[in-house]
Amino acid sequence: MKLKKLISVMLIGACVCSMAACGSKKEEKKIESADDLKDAKIGDIYCSDDFGDDHVERFNKGADAVQALVKGKIDAVVIDNEPAKAFVDANDGLKILETPYVEEDYAMCFKKGNTELEDKFNAAIKELKEDGTFDKIVGYYIDGTEEKGYESPADVDHSNGKLVMATNAAFEPFEYTKGEDYYGIDMEIAKLLADELGKELVIENMDFDAVCLSVSQQKCDIAMAGLTINEEREEYVTFTDSYYSASQRLIVPSNVTTFDDCKTADDVAAKLAETKSSDQIGVQQGTTGQYYVEGSEDWDFPGLPAKCVTYKSGSLAVQDMLNGNIQYVIIDAAPASAITDAINAVQ
Repeated sequence: MKLKKLISVMLIGACVCSMAACGSKKEEKKIESADDLKDAKIGDIYCSDDFGDDHVERFNKGADAVQALVKGKIDAVVIDNEPAKAFVDANDGLKILETPYVEEDYAMCFKKGNTELEDKFNAAIKELKEDGTFDKIVGYYIDGTEEKGYESPADVDHSNGKLVMATNAAFEPFEYTKGEDYYGIDMEIAKLLADELGKELVIENMDFDAVCLSVSQQKCDIAMAGLTINEEREEYVTFTDSYYSASQRLIVPSNVTTFDDCKTADDVAAKLAETKSSDQIGVQQGTTGQYYVEGSEDWDFPGLPAKCVTYKSGSLAVQDMLNGNIQYVIIDAAPASAITDAINAVQ
């Protein structure tokens, strides 16, 4: 059987482990003395008896098992009570600094010179914002109350009534996947725009750095991926009017107090400017966070002393922070909230 994902670390005492919720009907086991189990782990014995060796993964250290749980690689951890408390205390979740310190505007883009598409999309964006449709979509994705999935057809023939969209589906709640289907704010907006044009939406998922490039090379018609308008990108693509205003946020382990007294964006920036070259800050590759840490004249960012570590997605950066390999993560506010909520759910 495949165990259902659990949302908490399972603790056992020195004598009894009962997992009736998973269907076990075995009698409680009593351990007479620690000497009886000198060369064995109690949790290993219980789980092997209850579920069989095929459903038990063993780790040399309890901390390694907890990190595997955080990453979603396993369903539960069974470990002695006191070590379990120590691991939970050490990995007591994440927190997001509520102070925004970089404001930015999202828009979709397409090949430069396509004024017909630009006029149609700007008109459609204006209508969606004025009639409340856009705010409704953003609202239920941010609140987590609703989501709609789209299965993208495999045929990307541009001449066959298709609107091909480039995206990087690792930016929840704007774009993400579940199985073969695509979800997110950008997915729904793109679907509405395709319907407006009388075309079928085709979604091409790729690395973030390739999204705008694919449009400039006419491999895709439009790009939507939580794209920030900036001068560098405007050199080779055309942006629509902005449809969403975002801000960068800092994710830190919840036991970090360095930024607790920060009241303004300048306060946060000042603390980050005090980082050392030995410090490491994680970002999703190609996003505003990377420019902020590394520095960029186009973005008017001076850069930070800390080393910038790039990842394919923000969630991978956060998981690496929980592993103790980096100190902080910088990412947009909405994805920061989605990632933090998901990881804290298993703490």
